[in-house]
Amino acid sequence: MLFNSIDFAIFLPLVFGAFWLLPNRSGWQNSTLLLASLVFYGWWDYRFLSLILFSTIVDFTIGQQIHRTNAQGKRKMLLGISLFTNLGLLGFFKYFNFFQNSFIQAFTFFGHDLEGFSLTIILPVGISFYTFQTLSYTIDVYRKEMTPVRKFIDFATFVTFFPQLVAGPIERAKKIIPQLQASRVFDYQQAKSGLHLIIFGLFRKIVIADNLGIYVDRIWQYPNAITPYMVVLASVFFSVQIYMDFSGYSRIARGVAQLFGIKLMVNFNYPYKSTSFSEFWSRWHISLSTWFRDYLYIPLGGNRRGPKRTLINLCLVFTISGLWHGADWSFVLWGFMHFLLLTSERFIKLPKTKMMHFLKWVNVLFMVNLTWILFRADTIANAWVFIRQLFKYQPLLGYDALTFQSPFLLALNLFLVLSLPLLLMIERRFYDFKIWQQNVLLIGLLLFTSMFLTTGETFIYFQF
Repeated sequence: MLFNSIDFAIFLPLVFGAFWLLPNRSGWQNSTLLLASLVFYGWWDYRFLSLILFSTIVDFTIGQQIHRTNAQGKRKMLLGISLFTNLGLLGFFKYFNFFQNSFIQAFTFFGHDLEGFSLTIILPVGISFYTFQTLSYTIDVYRKEMTPVRKFIDFATFVTFFPQLVAGPIERAKKIIPQLQASRVFDYQQAKSGLHLIIFGLFRKIVIADNLGIYVDRIWQYPNAITPYMVVLASVFFSVQIYMDFSGYSRIARGVAQLFGIKLMVNFNYPYKSTSFSEFWSRWHISLSTWFRDYLYIPLGGNRRGPKRTLINLCLVFTISGLWHGADWSFVLWGFMHFLLLTSERFIKLPKTKMMHFLKWVNVLFMVNLTWILFRADTIANAWVFIRQLFKYQPLLGYDALTFQSPFLLALNLFLVLSLPLLLMIERRFYDFKIWQQNVLLIGLLLFTSMFLTTGETFIYFQF
């Protein structure tokens, strides 16, 4: 069930009404949310429900058992079971064919023939997200940073909470569980703020991301026929598309959660304003980058064991982060490229002038755009074909973008990209406007969004 679908437009008001009409007790409220979340997730494929419920039961039980014992050996064993179960499920459903094919290719390279078999595996929606979310709970209990949840229904609601179930933010139990355990009282201002987030998120997704996606997808269908300037356009358009798509989802998720009295974390903080790659990763997909920081980078030693170990830790984190995004070497290379870019900043000292500040911003924007090609390509071979066209001479008015799409769509996409700074500024300063100005803007956004609402296009990060 997509946020930008008619199904969800019917589903959300029904759940909202049932939630606030029932008695104001956390048990009733969480039961409603849990049932709604299971319906929401089962709407994709009812077979996915058994997997998420199994993962939920395992981590709830292990959390209880870890808390009850002080024997360090048993605690480590229980944590290991949780890690093996969750990462094993993720590895099988998402990476089985990838690892097998890579293994066979490695043997073939060294002159050995090896036959394998391919499994037709349906990737459960959101498995990468809820796996990390449940793992963080078990690890926090093991570290004694929180006590385990006493009621299964509270924990199950935390794991399956439908606003952020399939594409994050990846929340921490110690932040969300206390909110779920409290009896929520309807807060008009919070609900109104949530509706604003939903409207802005839908605008980002439907008007900006989906229109750019039409153009980008068509260009990627003919990578050998495109001109250099089309490569540049497609790269820039995809950079905006993926940002508007994912940040739009995150805003809708935050808005929907607020309708039920739950506050989720901000997952994007204007990442394309960054003047360094470390700043970019502190602004982009914040819930994932902080997860890797807290549960992988710091346990590996972080930057506390000398420069060489720091580089190794960073390399591991970024390559694994790339693999988390997709089961192909192009994603691993994408992560490794960001490791190299981040590392280069540590060794290059630049003067702190206004001009250099601007040039650093341009550099980050350019390199992030370039690495997105690997992300969009799905394979390294496809990425190379696309990059090669960038340096291939072709007449400017040859087989160009207008061959693929109407002049109106190209003009609309250029307008959306060029006006993006203004749109983001209006969104950021929305509450500085007068009430009547806010209402006019919201009505305008809704009308404009409805003009482009046809069939719901899936969100990019659903594939991860």
